[in-house]
Amino acid sequence: MKTIRWGMIGCGSVTEVKSGPAFNKAPHSKLIAVMRRDAEKVKQYAQRHQVPYYFTDANELIQHPEVDAIYIATPPKFHEAYAIAAMQAGKPVYVEKPMGLDVAACERMNAFSKQIGIPLVIAHYRRALPLFVEVKRLVDTKTIGDIISVRIEMLKYDSGLLDPVENWRIDPSLSGGGYFYDLAPHQLDLVFYFFGKAKSYKGMAFNKSNLYKAEDTVYGEIELENGILFKGNWCFCVDKGEETDVFEITGTKGKISFPIFGHTITLITGDKEEQIHFDPPKHNQQNFIEKIVAYLNGVGENPCSPEDALQSMRVMEAFVYGNNK
Repeated sequence: MKTIRWGMIGCGSVTEVKSGPAFNKAPHSKLIAVMRRDAEKVKQYAQRHQVPYYFTDANELIQHPEVDAIYIATPPKFHEAYAIAAMQAGKPVYVEKPMGLDVAACERMNAFSKQIGIPLVIAHYRRALPLFVEVKRLVDTKTIGDIISVRIEMLKYDSGLLDPVENWRIDPSLSGGGYFYDLAPHQLDLVFYFFGKAKSYKGMAFNKSNLYKAEDTVYGEIELENGILFKGNWCFCVDKGEETDVFEITGTKGKISFPIFGHTITLITGDKEEQIHFDPPKHNQQNFIEKIVAYLNGVGENPCSPEDALQSMRVMEAFVYGNNK
């Protein structure tokens, strides 16, 4: 297979371990260029990760003749413009989740990818992590029988990073929403990856703490096309001792429970309870990047297409902004 030479736009904390080094760890893959507007920080990042080229101008990186494909790791506000610029240059794009600032932006990105015929992949990388691969196997093999319902509960203590300048995740103009828009894409994508498409959905959101402009509490329900019912509850202003991270699947013969941001599956069948533990990967995105590289080399399918990611975006927008279906 051909080695894919990557250029990365955005060098924030998410790229230090989760993704950046993974481009060099994956076979037939190499990170050769990075971009950040801060000249000193991008230079330091390049030196720290042994990246040969670094830029403060995204267009220079996109147009660099040695760069084959573009990874976008900026706040969502900038995803659309960078993705379209990269695709215009004929270069496949791998973009962080959430896919874009809103559904309209994501639909434009998807339409442009289809029109121009350049691949676009969305970073729902939990699909390739061993824990979630095993959950999908347990579901597909009907280890707990036919699935009846799915429940997500995520309650988190606010860490105190309340300045939107320092913490773009709580500024809807940059992120699309609050912490829900940052964390729920992982969870909702897995709902659709495990169980299929949504038939209908509705939700509501509140700002309970009034600490910032974005929502901090979200409730939502989904009826999936196969009749499975989903309920979700997210709150990002609970006391530290009340934090919860639960993804629970109930079937006719048992239950599967696991955290999205943890490493153990609890499997209950009959009167038997089993704990299945997974060691945390050093680089969360490496397995997924390997799938992307294979896809770009004509081996296998897109590991997360724009259409896949749009399902989560539409549901999030409905829950937060009332665009219920």
